[in-house]
Amino acid sequence: MEFLRAVLGVIGIGCAYMAARAWAAARKGWQKQSKTTGWLIRTVLCLAGLVFRHGVDLMDIVMWTLMVAAAVAGWWFTSRPQPQEDLTKAIFPDEQ
Repeated sequence: MEFLRAVLGVIGIGCAYMAARAWAAARKGWQKQSKTTGWLIRTVLCLAGLVFRHGVDLMDIVMWTLMVAAAVAGWWFTSRPQPQEDLTKAIFPDEQ
């Protein structure tokens, strides 16, 4: 049973990351707000699933902390995208 809770926690970490990415993208106008809502629902369900039939223990605290860290990382990476590298000279060296 603990293995399933760990798997649910890992899924929740991924959902938290994607929720933060969707939220940052929605704020910039890159995608719809409904994607953020979907990822938030998945994240909350994973959070609730961790404590279902169990009290709060060390595993829950670790998973929640990792979910917050993943959400911060998702927000950070989406709000500060890397510029696209111009590879035309590397792909087509003879065309000038």
